[in-house]
Amino acid sequence: MNIFSRRQSAVIEPTPTVATAVAEAALDPALRALTGRWTIDRPHSRIGFSVRHAMVTTVRGAFTDYDSTLYFDGARPSESRAELVIRVASVDTGVEQRDAHLVGRDFFDVRRYPEMLFRSTSTVHKGGETFCMTGDLTIRGVTRPVDLQLDYLGSVMDPFGYERAGFDGTTTIDRTEWGLVYNQRLKAGGTMVSEKVRLQFDISAVRSTS
Repeated sequence: MNIFSRRQSAVIEPTPTVATAVAEAALDPALRALTGRWTIDRPHSRIGFSVRHAMVTTVRGAFTDYDSTLYFDGARPSESRAELVIRVASVDTGVEQRDAHLVGRDFFDVRRYPEMLFRSTSTVHKGGETFCMTGDLTIRGVTRPVDLQLDYLGSVMDPFGYERAGFDGTTTIDRTEWGLVYNQRLKAGGTMVSEKVRLQFDISAVRSTS
């Protein structure tokens, strides 16, 4: 996802560990060239999720209204930051009745909790073009840490003169840990909606010129 940056006051930075220094030195020079501020290009990105339904099928959906802030440091990935604010009422699973249920009190309760927030707390280069971004995910007023696997897909200058970078981010959460506990039991055993939800961030980021 965008590797986002918020304005920060000056801080005294710790001395990097030997392992961190070695990992950062091994980074592809192309990644180093990406250092800077970026934003998510919504028409070419997807902030989505998938969840098992009735134990046998998968329902997929996405959030279409959100704001992003991103700072990616290709030389020192540990300095990368991301923030994503999602308007939960924008959820879209392709079924109007299901979407209405999701925004109601059984699930997101958007009247009380209109926004979902992800704010990164650390980023680690795992090798190659894969990173682990840890951050705080807030849903329904509950904040818990999550680890996001973030894969860099490449960068390009598009025909309109915009520099683009692609990232895929994934993580799986237990929705009940954020108070999303609604369910129905099946006669044959199991539940109507899985507690495990896979979050998917298919990101086309555009370099900010400001």
